[in-house]
Order: sequence, then structure tokens, then C-alpha cells
Amino acid sequence: MNIPWLDRNDPFPEVEQALNEADGAAGLLAAGADLSPERLLDAYRHGIFPWFSEEQPILWWSTDPRMVLQTDRFVVSDSLKKTLRKVSRDNRWEVRFDCAFEQVMRACAAPRRDGPGTWISEEIVAGYCGLHSLGYAHSSEVWLDGTLVGGAYGVSIGRMFYGESMFARVTDASKIALTHLVGFLKSHGVSMIDCQQETAHLASLGAAPISRAAFIQHLRDAITQPQIDHWAPVNLSLAATRTGLNTDDAS
Repeated sequence: MNIPWLDRNDPFPEVEQALNEADGAAGLLAAGADLSPERLLDAYRHGIFPWFSEEQPILWWSTDPRMVLQTDRFVVSDSLKKTLRKVSRDNRWEVRFDCAFEQVMRACAAPRRDGPGTWISEEIVAGYCGLHSLGYAHSSEVWLDGTLVGGAYGVSIGRMFYGESMFARVTDASKIALTHLVGFLKSHGVSMIDCQQETAHLASLGAAPISRAAFIQHLRDAITQPQIDHWAPVNLSLAATRTGLNTDDAS
């Protein structure tokens, strides 16, 4: 199993050179380089993302197929609809964007009840906070009585959004954050959210795999569109209606 080692100024290899399933690390493309904002932006613009554990070098991936969420296929379950209606009538709840980006990242990195912490290391936090300071990384946050209880974050380039992680400290808080994020992105012409890898949880929300070729074709056009320059959520009571989310196919 051979992959190129990247020095700081080396370009990424073509994504088609990523390892396949027979190699034992499907989608692994390269190792090394750094997590500077410039390197991260170059990676995302080419359909590449970092994913590695703290004891590993930086590893770069381009999976095939690619898990994506089409914003017009996002599924709001019956139970989540009830939650959205409930919190919309309770002024203790608030959804904000970009008020606590680093806090959201660190909450996503915290150890989970069912296992160890995520792959979000200090190095990753620093890299994505750098992107946030440049206006390329954003967080959707759920606050209850002034305390951060859920959120999601990702990278935005043009009209392409790359989802990274989400967390919840109370039931459905991450889904509330995601609902607002999806609605906001859809209302601003973003039709696809990159979810990177396939999971049952993402599938339950409407995500589905597509070929890497189809993903790359989409992002090449999406990243040339103007940046979204004003990030602000709609009112909670409008979360699943005003933005036209698909609530009819709820499970």
C-alpha cells in the first residue's frame, strides 16, 4: 500500500489515484503536508478532506462513493417536527450561527458515551478555526437558557458546503442545528452538502452515496459561485416551513 508523502508545497495527486477497497484503505490519497487554511481550502476545492488520529500523520482522503445530502431531500422525522414546534414556542431556546465556532468544534471532539473522542485533534481545531477567521468555516449552534447544547460545523466554498461534525448535549439538539443549517443553505442556493462517508444515521436524514466523479463534477461548478456573505438562521418556528424542507417524507 503506497501513497505519496506531501511536503509543505507539494500539490495533491489526482483524486483518481486514491486507494481502493482492495488496498485496505479505500479513499486514502496522500499523507503529510499541513493543515494551514490554504492547504485545507485547496483540499476541499478538489474533493479531498483530512481524517486521521492523533498518533498518525495527516492523512488525506477522497472516498468513492461519496456520501452527500441533497438539501431538497433532507428528511425531518415526525419526532423532530414535534421538537421544532415545541422549541419554537419556548423562548429559552435559540439558534445562532458563528457565535461559538471553536466551542462547537471542541464539543464535537469530546469523548462520547459509546466510545472514545473523535478525530478532532488540537491540530484540526487550529486549522479549522483559521478557516473560520477567513469566513470559510461556519457553525450552527443551539442554545438553551444561554448554554450551548448542540451544534454542527463545516466548510463553505461558493455554493458548496462540506459538513464536518455535530454534537448534542440534550435530545435532538444536533438535529435542530442541522435543520437550520440545511434550510439556510437551501435558501442560498446550496443544493449539496458533502457528508464524506456513509453512515446509517446520515442515511436516515436523507443522505445517499454518489460516485466520486459525480461529486467532483458538482463541486467544480459550485465552488465558482459567489460566497455566502451573511450567515443568520431563520426563526425557530419557521425552521421546517419557510425554507421549504422536505417534511412530507418523514419517517
